[in-house]
Amino acid sequence: MPRRLLLLVLAAAAAGLFLVPAGAQARTAVRIGIGDQQVSMFDQPAFQRAKFKRVRYFIAWNAMDDAPARLAARAFVQRARRDGFSVLLHVSSDDLRIKKARLPSVAQYKSKVGRLVSYFRGLGVREFGTWNEANHASQPTYRSPTRAAQFFREMYRMVKGHCSSCGVVALDVLDQTGVERYMRSWYRSLSATYRRRATIVGIHNYGDVNRVRTTFTRNIIRQAHKYNGATKFWFTETGGIVKFGRSFPCSTSRAASRLKNMFNLARTYHSSGVDRAYVYNWTGAGCNARFDAGLTAPDGSTRKGYTVLRQQLPNFLR
Repeated sequence: MPRRLLLLVLAAAAAGLFLVPAGAQARTAVRIGIGDQQVSMFDQPAFQRAKFKRVRYFIAWNAMDDAPARLAARAFVQRARRDGFSVLLHVSSDDLRIKKARLPSVAQYKSKVGRLVSYFRGLGVREFGTWNEANHASQPTYRSPTRAAQFFREMYRMVKGHCSSCGVVALDVLDQTGVERYMRSWYRSLSATYRRRATIVGIHNYGDVNRVRTTFTRNIIRQAHKYNGATKFWFTETGGIVKFGRSFPCSTSRAASRLKNMFNLARTYHSSGVDRAYVYNWTGAGCNARFDAGLTAPDGSTRKGYTVLRQQLPNFLR
């Protein structure tokens, strides 16, 4: 190859001109996972074809005192690890009824969740969430960002004290009115040291995804970056809603269309620190349920959202 032509080729490569074929979409470096509570998910051919590598499971903070809950989580984690999946285990309420759950003391959290972390770390879990959707009224932390911040300090010590490479979702919030105020109180309850250690914030952006907006995703990211500019963001629970009360009558077509917005938001805010998204969920509850966001129907058949998922996955990482 003549020297001048070689120099032109090298310059074009350096400029990225040969990285993406004409008409193709550049892959976004956001890893896509899936959230679900059913171990049967792993056996479904449609799930296996999606080739996920990351799953999320939420568990009651006191599950170590509840044998059925502990064993269900154990079965999920063991199956996931056997098949090579990375598991994000997210601590949650033991009572999801609105404003009914009891808020644990810090001592109770340290004791109960400490046992849980030790148990599941032994099963291969390396990523833990401090508290699921902390600002929502289904969680006892919804009126106590200070307590949620205290829980993070304890979770960080429990996880990082034994595994410096393990991950901790410091704060996990829903995209609803007042989330910015909740976050400010949460961060102000932390020392400068723990603000720096709060490197992962989880976002449940159902509202933005399903109402076709960016408002709260943007505001949550901005709020976190005011206190820690290095924060990374995971969409820990998100997706197209099939059914949710009267606000979202049952429609798999609408849910599939809205799921595209999740991928658009991940792409748009990747440069702001979004590097992971967990679609919720795999197993649909059916249109008679209050809430359904499943990619599959209760009988296991795939819905239109699954088609969108498969179309979008090649544009992202696993």
